[in-house]
Amino acid sequence: MHCCHSPETIQPATITVPPSIRPSLMATIVMERIGRLFINLQQVQAVPQMLTEVAPSMPGTLRDTEVPGFFRERYIHAGYRPLHQGWRYYFLSLFQRHNETINVWTHLLGSLLVLVKFLQLAETVDFIHDAHAWPLLILLLSSLAYMACSTVAHLLAAKSEFYHYCFFFLDYVGVAQYQYGSAVAHFYYAVEPDYHRWVSSVFMPTATFLCCLSCLGCCYGKYRNHSLRVWVRKVGQVVPSAMAYAWDTSPVFHRLLLWPTSHSDDITAVASGVVGDPAISFHVGQVAFFLSSAFFFTNPLPERLFPGHCDFLGQGHQLFHIFLVICTLCQIQASHLDYLGRRPLYTQLHGEGGAAATIYLVQYGATQVVCICIAVFMARKVKRLLDCRDKSK
Repeated sequence: MHCCHSPETIQPATITVPPSIRPSLMATIVMERIGRLFINLQQVQAVPQMLTEVAPSMPGTLRDTEVPGFFRERYIHAGYRPLHQGWRYYFLSLFQRHNETINVWTHLLGSLLVLVKFLQLAETVDFIHDAHAWPLLILLLSSLAYMACSTVAHLLAAKSEFYHYCFFFLDYVGVAQYQYGSAVAHFYYAVEPDYHRWVSSVFMPTATFLCCLSCLGCCYGKYRNHSLRVWVRKVGQVVPSAMAYAWDTSPVFHRLLLWPTSHSDDITAVASGVVGDPAISFHVGQVAFFLSSAFFFTNPLPERLFPGHCDFLGQGHQLFHIFLVICTLCQIQASHLDYLGRRPLYTQLHGEGGAAATIYLVQYGATQVVCICIAVFMARKVKRLLDCRDKSK
């Protein structure tokens, strides 16, 4: 025979705390929480000590007069890492204060932001089965590639002269891939019908050629880094990249130029607080931030005005990185909005089945191979040059 109790007969036990005890109980709880917080703060403060224990003999940084000429940057007088250390030192220098720290972290954090954006988009965009999403996929992959290659280059290039060249050749491969990814996204999603009719047969072949030319120009300019005048080297590196940018972004320029006249209703809507084409503002943003980044890439400011005072923070190259990351995020957002809002247009221009997107995806892989071959070829030239120099000593 089983005894059953109805749920109504079971009452939860309650404990009544006398009023005289309540203040002391609250004080105990507060002290316990303060103690836990203090322990957590102690753990955070112990991180630098933990890093020191992991690498107890991390050498300090050097002045520009203590490193070879090919490592020196104009107006940067200190913060150079010593050469010929173990790989562990250069990886751990991610947490060390030197003149490349901010350059490393800007693109490392930028790549994490792009990765987060990628994962967010993957929840709603079918990158596997929707061929029309592949240009957006190429843009995301190429954005991750150039930031990751830049991070590796600035982190590890101080190992030796040979690795200095090799890692920056890798950086230029990443830049070239980003140029191709930008061209695909702009031509596929942002192009207007009139401009598509004018350039449809030549746009992507030209973009592919300029992508490879940019990689070659940057690698060769780096190879002749100290045998050419600075302005000659800059021309060799900047002109091909500028040509690639102008061509790759020309669909956006054309669309922005036409927008005030062809979308007068949208302007009225914007004035009244209703956005007619939400991608336009992000396209304007990506152009503005890219031009800002280009200015700081070609001009060593503000360190030229304050030599020796921007060794750690405030270099023009750091500002170049920051503006380029913001440009990329605006570009990804604009392309995503165009992917969502202009589907009837780009399916009409490029075909309903997505055959063009398939071709561009294959071309993306091909350009990667070509650019990697260029980098390997230039690395071998550097190796032969260094070997000949060593034998002549």
